[in-house]
Amino acid sequence: MENSKSPLVLGKNGLRGRLLTALPEGSAASTLVPIEWENGERVQAPADVLVRQADGSYYLPLSRTDLEQAQDRNGERSADGESEVVVPVIQEEMAVEKRFVETGRVRITKLVHQHEETVDEPLLQQRVSIEHVPINRVWEGPAPAPRYEEGVLIVPLLEEVLVVEKRLMLKEELHISRVQRTVHEPQTVVLRSESIRAERVEPSGETPAEGTLGS
Repeated sequence: MENSKSPLVLGKNGLRGRLLTALPEGSAASTLVPIEWENGERVQAPADVLVRQADGSYYLPLSRTDLEQAQDRNGERSADGESEVVVPVIQEEMAVEKRFVETGRVRITKLVHQHEETVDEPLLQQRVSIEHVPINRVWEGPAPAPRYEEGVLIVPLLEEVLVVEKRLMLKEELHISRVQRTVHEPQTVVLRSESIRAERVEPSGETPAEGTLGS
């Protein structure tokens, strides 16, 4: 391809090349300008079909087949001495595409909270009360056995004493009763609960692309 500073020409179906000559001002439909594609092939295109772009390049709304057909028609008319050029009428169509674009992310953090709670449950306790009850009475017969009276355990205590004759004397009794009461012993325990905190995170991907324009 010649000078890379020549105006860039973009055609349909990925055609890419450069103008070999400057585009004349006020070109008519019969004016043809040479274009060289990237593969080295050279063609001639109607000057009035080229559309100048903002960056200085030109857009050629013709495919390779359109150019070949236009050149064939121009060659036939040139042989008959006519200078008329047949130019296809081109209409651009918009192609709209949709795709998924990441607009943001959400980071979810689970937090664990601790708090103290007082537990006061009734507890059962038992204790034994021992009472010494003096008897000091001579006991005759076999030694008395322990017994219960109205829920109280009575345990006899015997002692031998010297008399004219030896006898058993009931010295005292142990009256043992069971006392039951309810007490409170507060305890401190640690309980845990969970909560959720949602945090928005900006996307790290590419920015959404605009709709493409095709023909």
